[in-house]
Amino acid sequence: MNDTKTTSTAAPRPPVVLEDDSLAGVLRARQVARAFLDCLTPSPDPETTQSLALVVSELATNALRHGGGRYTLHLSATTEAVDVAVSDLNPAHPRERAPDLDGGSGGFGWHMVRHLTSKVTITPGPGRGKTIHTRLPR
Repeated sequence: MNDTKTTSTAAPRPPVVLEDDSLAGVLRARQVARAFLDCLTPSPDPETTQSLALVVSELATNALRHGGGRYTLHLSATTEAVDVAVSDLNPAHPRERAPDLDGGSGGFGWHMVRHLTSKVTITPGPGRGKTIHTRLPR
């Protein structure tokens, strides 16, 4: 009987950092996130890839709309999870509100981020702003 275990010996991928201040940059943030996942070994499953794109889109969009108009996206990964951190200039934490099913004023994003991730924390900084840290299982 062979008791050999297969383990990943690939070096960890360096973190990716993106700074932006435009709605067009949200598309770029999604593209950067997908490219980041494409380079991971082993590759995350398709559900993680889709979830990551949604989380990055929501956090970047909310940072632009409510966070002072500029954000920094930081992506990193371990063999167990993908971590997303978005920093903005506004120290106020996201507000949970009832989704607007008729008027189109939103309310879905924060619920979705919390549902798609296994962990969400908010820390002060940089400066007077905040950073929202999320983790998605691989």
